[in-house]
Amino acid sequence: MRKSNSLIGVINFLTFLLSIPILGGGIWLSTRANNTDCMKFLQWPLIIIGVAIMVISLAGFAGACYRNTSLLWIYLFSMFFIIAALIGFIVFAYVVTDKGAGRRMMNRAYLDYYLPDYSGWLEERVSEGGNWYKIASCIRDSRVCGKMGRTYGGVPESADMFYSRRLSPIESGCCKPPTECGYLYINETLWNVGGGVGGTSLDCSIWNNDQAQLCYMCGSCKAGVLASLRKSWRKVSVINIVALIILVIVYVIGCAAFRNNRRYDNDEGYGEARMTKAQPSRLHF
Repeated sequence: MRKSNSLIGVINFLTFLLSIPILGGGIWLSTRANNTDCMKFLQWPLIIIGVAIMVISLAGFAGACYRNTSLLWIYLFSMFFIIAALIGFIVFAYVVTDKGAGRRMMNRAYLDYYLPDYSGWLEERVSEGGNWYKIASCIRDSRVCGKMGRTYGGVPESADMFYSRRLSPIESGCCKPPTECGYLYINETLWNVGGGVGGTSLDCSIWNNDQAQLCYMCGSCKAGVLASLRKSWRKVSVINIVALIILVIVYVIGCAAFRNNRRYDNDEGYGEARMTKAQPSRLHF
């Protein structure tokens, strides 16, 4: 019993430490929600799960160290739902980010993003009118497009230099017109519309050289946000999967420690228990 309780005490302490990167992942998503992805609700499930694991790990640690069966019972009951919630979050994250990817363009290092390539709950959530106005305003206020400018030796980068850059999904989707429009490059956020060959995409007519408008209302901008969210969620999901595996191991050991504590509380020694089971005094029907 002591070995099992000591082991679960140590592992719960490690689980407590594990909750820190989970909570950190939620906080990281929160910072991106404020500055990059601009979706301000996706981080909360992860933050709540991280805090819950932290609190429950302390309860399991105390229950194992002080052989408190009640605390271990609360720990096991709560951890079951936390594991279920984490599984649900991981599955949800992969399902809603399953579709969509950038398209490679000829003679371009960056990718272009198209809204029809995305579908499902997350796409509907992002594209919904009220939500998108808030997201577009957030992107505009973050000045992500204004920070794209580069100079070399005091000279602005040329078109060829710009075409060789690896832009983020939001930079590509919101800060420049789609490549298919054929507009001529002047600088990162200024393009010669009249000199282009034009394109069939509706985004070509939405693009505006006004720095307050650019392509913030384009489908490509919405697709860029979805691609950025997909990338962020996939990174966090790796941490969640590792955490889930460790939590399941801890839960199994916790069940063993809980069983040992109940045996101890009932004054059921190992040797006596075995003898009683091996030589029962009478049959019970």
